[in-house]
Amino acid sequence: MSRHPTVKWAQRHDKVYITIELPDAKDVKFKLEPEGKFFFSATSGVDNIPYEIDMDLYEKVDVNESMANVGLRNICYLIKKAENKWWSRLLKQEGKPPIFLKVDWDKWVDEDEGQDSKSGADMDFGDIDFSKLNMGGGDFDGDGADIDEGDDDSDTEEENVDEVSGKKNGKGAAPAIGEHGAKA
Repeated sequence: MSRHPTVKWAQRHDKVYITIELPDAKDVKFKLEPEGKFFFSATSGVDNIPYEIDMDLYEKVDVNESMANVGLRNICYLIKKAENKWWSRLLKQEGKPPIFLKVDWDKWVDEDEGQDSKSGADMDFGDIDFSKLNMGGGDFDGDGADIDEGDDDSDTEEENVDEVSGKKNGKGAAPAIGEHGAKA
């Protein structure tokens, strides 16, 4: 009997990413049919344990534009959708997905972000001069007034204890909690 490897998936409006996590896969076989039938089999490990996946994808796919890459730790598939639209799920089967199927959050993009594959990397800001907006950053030649000088790591442990107890150089000790200060 074969096992199921962990399968991660993500999508864009025009393609689906499927990553099968199976280190040192051997005898890798896969078949993709236009109707969305996806079959994968391989062996892995010293004992050549067989792994197999047989899934019916949600919609039809373009077999000729789809690609596969067998790596040392996983097998990646880039499956081109027949229609450029978002799928509500990966599998045709309704209900709870199989336990071995997980979302690939590293590749996931929400439907409303789908058109921006680089997430703002190619945005056109026109002729805006950001140096005149006074938004921080830039030269960092300020006076350093906002730097907390109390976090000096060069203090010795003894000096830190004196500061906590209220003594600085043995003078002006503040009363400790629970002591009553008497004025003379």
